[in-house]
Amino acid sequence: MLPFISDETADQVPRPSRVGKVRVGGVDLNNHRMQAALSAVLALGPSPMGFGVALFKAKVQSMTGQSESDYTQRHATYDLKKLRGKNLITKLGRSRRYEVSLPGMRAITALLVIRDQVIKPIVAGVQTSARPTKPAISTTVDQHYQRLRLQLQPLFQDLGIAA
Repeated sequence: MLPFISDETADQVPRPSRVGKVRVGGVDLNNHRMQAALSAVLALGPSPMGFGVALFKAKVQSMTGQSESDYTQRHATYDLKKLRGKNLITKLGRSRRYEVSLPGMRAITALLVIRDQVIKPIVAGVQTSARPTKPAISTTVDQHYQRLRLQLQPLFQDLGIAA
């Protein structure tokens, strides 16, 4: 993994945790609501005075196009509590405001980038055995993806997750 996200962090993120005495669910990176929540936290992270639940809820709604009834205050509060359980965000003192630490921002960014820019393209590329046409300009990143895609096909077939 990347130097600012340990293997332990990556393994613990989807597991349930506790905030005080309250047990909360894990952070599922395949859940669109949690992806939006993580993106909203990143967007609000640089706020010098932190952010509250209402601002967080509004940010998630604006990013996803959801209405007031689709993503409620209750959803926002629970999502923030899950992120607190993973130490990705912290409460500002005894207030009802939250902040994102630099390590938390790095971890959230790493989780989203790995999921969206690495895992998703590789898994999508494994579905096809050969590219229909070669691109006119092939960058080193394209070459790395092509090599990874070809090298992962036998592994996926052995695991029974490839056609």
